[in-house]
Amino acid sequence: FLSVLSKYENQITIFADYLEEFPDTDELVWILGKQHLLKTEKSKLLSDISARLWFTYRRKFSPIGGTGPSSDAGWGCMLRCGQMMLAQALICRHLGRDWNWEKQKEQPKEYQRILQCFLDRKDCCYSIHQMAQMGVGEGKSIGEWFGPNTVAQVLKKLALFDEWNSLAVYVSMDNTVVIEDIKKMCCILPSSADTVGESLPSALNASNQSRGTFACCPAWKPLLLIVPLRLGINQINPVYVDAFKECFKMPQSLGALGGKPNNAYYFIGFLGDELIFLDPHTTQTFVDTEENGTVDDQTFHCLQAPQRMNILNLDPSVALGFFCKEEKDFDSWCSLVQKEILKENLRMFELVQKHPSHWPPFVPPAKPEVTTTGA
Repeated sequence: FLSVLSKYENQITIFADYLEEFPDTDELVWILGKQHLLKTEKSKLLSDISARLWFTYRRKFSPIGGTGPSSDAGWGCMLRCGQMMLAQALICRHLGRDWNWEKQKEQPKEYQRILQCFLDRKDCCYSIHQMAQMGVGEGKSIGEWFGPNTVAQVLKKLALFDEWNSLAVYVSMDNTVVIEDIKKMCCILPSSADTVGESLPSALNASNQSRGTFACCPAWKPLLLIVPLRLGINQINPVYVDAFKECFKMPQSLGALGGKPNNAYYFIGFLGDELIFLDPHTTQTFVDTEENGTVDDQTFHCLQAPQRMNILNLDPSVALGFFCKEEKDFDSWCSLVQKEILKENLRMFELVQKHPSHWPPFVPPAKPEVTTTGA
C-alpha cells in the first residue's frame, strides 16, 4: 500500500483541492471509453486524466512563416485542442489506451516520438506552425480563430505528410459517415495492386456485389474518424445530450472538440450532466528538444483539476473523434453507432453503407505534389 501511496503522493497534493470538488456520488465517470467509479477509484481516474497529452498556448517560438506571430495566445485554442485529439489517437496507436504516464519516469521511445510531432517548430509535422499555415488553404489567415471543422480539415491534410504514423483521416460531410468510403480509404491492398485507385473498388466489390458489403481488408491503415456536427442553433438541443454522452463510452472514443464561442476545449469525458475537459487557455513558454534528443514533458501534462461544465452550456458546433486501429475496431464502432446513436428519433449523425449517389464521387485524399506547408 505504501508504494502505491508514494506513487500517487505527488499527484495527491496537487489534486487535493480538486477531490473536494468532485461530488461524492456512486455515479460512473467516463473518460475516453473507460469508466471509473468516483467513490473508490479517484486516484486511478486522476492519473488517467493527467496521462493525456495537454497542449496549451505557448510563447517565444520561432515566428510562424518567418514573420508571423511567435505566440498563439488568444487565437490558437482550437488548434491546440485538435493537437490533443490527434495526440490521443497516436497514443492509442503506439502505446494503447491503457498506457499511463508517470512524472519523471522513463517513457517508451514511441512516447518521445509522438511528443516530437507536436513541438512548436516548423519542421514538426503537427506543430502550430504547420497547422496555422495549412489553415491558409482553408481560408483562415495566420492568427485567425479556427472552428472544429477547419481543424479537422487541416489535420486530414497534414496527416498525408506523416509517414511514421500513416493514419487515414476521414472527416464526415453533411453529418453522414459512409462505411464504403472509409473501407476504401483504409484498405491497403498487397503492393501488386499499384494502381490502387483503379483496382480497389472492383477488387473489393467483385465477391461482395450481392451482399453490398466489403470483404475483409488484407491490411488496414489506422483510422482517425472526425465527425463535425451542429447540435442546435444557438445552444445545444437537449435531445442530443444522451447520444453525445454515449460517444464518450465507446472504446474508440477520442472525445470531442468544442467549447463556447471563441473558447475551445478538448472534452474527454463526463460525470452526470457535466463534461470533463482539458483547457488550452494557459500560456507556457516554448519547449524544445534537449541535447540528448528527449523533450522535458512536465508542461505537456495537466496536473491540476480538469475542468467541468454543464453539457447544456456547450456551443452547438462540435467535432467528435474516434480511433480505429484495426478493421474490427471500426466494425464494432459501426454496430455501437447503430445501437446507440441511430435509435434516437432525432439522430445526431447518420451512418450509411453506400456512398450517396447525389454526392460527388469519393476520392481518397492523396499527398499533394507540391509541399506548401514549409516542412
